[in-house]
Amino acid sequence: MVKIRLKKMGAKKRPDYRIVVQDARKPRDGRTIEEIGQYHPIAPEGNQSCFDMERAKYWISVGAQPTEIVKKIFRTGGLAADGTPIAR
Repeated sequence: MVKIRLKKMGAKKRPDYRIVVQDARKPRDGRTIEEIGQYHPIAPEGNQSCFDMERAKYWISVGAQPTEIVKKIFRTGGLAADGTPIAR
C-alpha cells in the first residue's frame, strides 16, 4: 500500500519534516516515490506547512492513504481527507 506520511529531516531539537508519498513497507526515512510538501512544527501558526495540493489530490485519487498527522496538515491547508478542497 502507498501512504502519504512524514519523513524526518531536521536536527536535534529542531524538527523539520517532508510530506512524502512512500510504500508503507519502507522505513520512515527510506526511499520515497515523491515529495509533495514540507511541515515545520515549530514555525509560527500559519507558516507551518506548505504542500502541492494538486499532487496530494492526485495521490489520494489513485489510492494513497494519508496518515492521521498528514490528514490534519491537509485540513489546515484546505484539503479534505478524500481529496476534495475545503471551502473557506
